[in-house]
Amino acid sequence: MTVEAYCVKCKQKRTVDNAEVIQMENGRRAAKGKCPECGTNLTRFLPSEKKK
Repeated sequence: MTVEAYCVKCKQKRTVDNAEVIQMENGRRAAKGKCPECGTNLTRFLPSEKKK
């Protein structure tokens, strides 16, 4: 899964290394991983899965 997130240390959008989809305590989905340049933790909220 390719995810882009904003790195606050680099001040640029970066592609997240080893992006892992998690579910936060409040029920929202998010992708977590590391910045390939500086190693900072990156998090990007994802849209909820539509239930049919």
